Amino acid sequence: MSLKQFADTLPDFAKDLRLNVSSILNDQLLGDQRKYGLLLATAHGTGYRPLVAAAEAEVEGKLSAEAANAARAAAAVMAMNNVYYRFTHLASNPEYQTMPAKLRMNVIGNPGIDKADFELFSLAVSAQNGCGMCIDSHEKVLRQHGVNAETIQAAARVGAVMTAVATVHSAIN
Repeated sequence: MSLKQFADTLPDFAKDLRLNVSSILNDQLLGDQRKYGLLLATAHGTGYRPLVAAAEAEVEGKLSAEAANAARAAAAVMAMNNVYYRFTHLASNPEYQTMPAKLRMNVIGNPGIDKADFELFSLAVSAQNGCGMCIDSHEKVLRQHGVNAETIQAAARVGAVMTAVATVHSAIN
């Protein structure tokens, strides 16, 4: 089932979500690798299996194996990092921010695709997970790589839409 077909199963009260999925699928701003990588990363970021399956079907043949693996890896490592770094940011004791994380995250240094694309995937998943510290970190790297605010906003929008689609679909099924 394609992502559009999946979105079409949403009820009428979620019509805006269906329209937003359609808009993302027709988007020309991001380019295919970024668009489909973001859809895959944020689907995995939701942790909702039916949406992940639809996103995997959607990107089949549209995304290189390397880019698909990088999108999945971004979701995986952000699932860990967003919890840890949100903790260090929210904890009252500032000592935690000075301690080494001691978490393996080698994929960030060698994602197998363009660094800016991986950072964009990571930023979108970090937005889904509500980690301000990670959002700021990825946004800074993206800006250093010449990525403009409109592209960064589009990535956050993909994360928002995919999260909403997963939330509504899981509530009705």
